[in-house]
Amino acid sequence: MEGILPVQASQGQKEPLEISGLVYDHSMELDYAEQFSVDYYKDGYALITIADKDRFLVVPEGKKAPESLDETIAVIQQPVQNIYLVATSAMNLFCALDGLDHISLSGTDADGWYIEEAKKALEDGSISFAGKYSAPDYELILSKNCGLAVESTMIYHMPEVKEKLEQFGIPVLVEHSSYEPHPLGRTEWLKLYGVLLDKEEPAQELFEKQADKVKNLENSKNTGKTVAFFYINSVGAANVRKSNDYVAKMIELAGGKYIFDELGEDDSALSTMNMQMEEFYAKAKDADYIIYNSTIDGELTTIDQLLAKSSLLKDFKAVQNGNVWCTEQNLFQDTMGLGTMIEDIHAMLTAEDERLDALTYMHRLK
Repeated sequence: MEGILPVQASQGQKEPLEISGLVYDHSMELDYAEQFSVDYYKDGYALITIADKDRFLVVPEGKKAPESLDETIAVIQQPVQNIYLVATSAMNLFCALDGLDHISLSGTDADGWYIEEAKKALEDGSISFAGKYSAPDYELILSKNCGLAVESTMIYHMPEVKEKLEQFGIPVLVEHSSYEPHPLGRTEWLKLYGVLLDKEEPAQELFEKQADKVKNLENSKNTGKTVAFFYINSVGAANVRKSNDYVAKMIELAGGKYIFDELGEDDSALSTMNMQMEEFYAKAKDADYIIYNSTIDGELTTIDQLLAKSSLLKDFKAVQNGNVWCTEQNLFQDTMGLGTMIEDIHAMLTAEDERLDALTYMHRLK
């Protein structure tokens, strides 16, 4: 029988796509991720759908795609080799799955990586820098027989690059994990890469370990303590996360309250916004805790380094009480660690030992 078997979709679940020559089997269960889905078909085929629009048929080794496959569905042939990885958030997931050997090309050079495995691979030449998303080295990419490009949504600003890669026969998968509203939704993209690498079982196990960290905090009381998360940009403004951003959600899951609870929930895709220091002072000076985001301008080690960025901060309650923390620079590349980061924030909010100075992804400023 061609096409899919009749199925009864549950509430909120979409009917799987009918593909001539393939028989639908089941769909992947997702706990948090909303930006992708996976439908499985008999004989090992899988259909990945990203952001309800881009579709990819993963074809098992030794098999072929159906001849009548819709031309809008890109084919990813297993084993997936010589990947050009541009989306930095995906690297850590490949490393977790012991899949670094599937990547031959990177959109970030060695000095831009905080993930040691990626940095080392670029330094020893097992992965080559192939240009950033806007200026890829097509000659190098073609010479490596690239089987897949994994891009961030920044590629939408350079549609001609995506089109050219596709003209060369390279499928382009645009990673949308940054649009996931729940922190663990980002980590759950591990399951998608598990499909590509034929490692669904270890992907499920690794994801559950992170999810369990959050579930263990579900019965904890909300501390009522407020947290400001920000950095000072090059023009002296505070860059803060919007109220619906996943960082705000992490603070909430950890038992805290993000100080900006009604900030910038608009239609903009941007998760951050700049705020003049006077306005930031008025809204955040009474926050119980400060977490300084080191991703852009580097890690801080002292309160004096923080005050050098803005003298207004000296009057902040958190500064006066010594409750100022700074993220490690690997936080946003380490997608596998979001459950641990939530644990860190919970420890910061609840630890009674004032000597607690360092956590996995944060350290206290002295």
